Amino acid sequence: MLYRNFRAKRGGEIDLVCRDRREKTLVFVEVKTRTTDAFGPPHEGVTQTQRDRIIRGAKEWLRLLDDPRVPYRFDVVEVVMEPGPQVHLIRGAFQMPDDIYL
Repeated sequence: MLYRNFRAKRGGEIDLVCRDRREKTLVFVEVKTRTTDAFGPPHEGVTQTQRDRIIRGAKEWLRLLDDPRVPYRFDVVEVVMEPGPQVHLIRGAFQMPDDIYL
């Protein structure tokens, strides 16, 4: 893990910024937690508005790098607390639809 709760000046927000050392990839992670999955799995709560916010944060993070063309991806970690804590990683949950400089 490189950073927690990154907030960009342009309104973006990322729960976790991590590095996948095996794949040499920067990973932007959204963590979604629900008490139960009675209303569906937590990852379904990552709306387009939230994805846009995460993408804005990722664009800002990438702009801060010396070489912004590093490989990256967007993951979602979903946590369901009952009946017991269950954690599930969704790798590559969504993509950035445009270039980081737009």
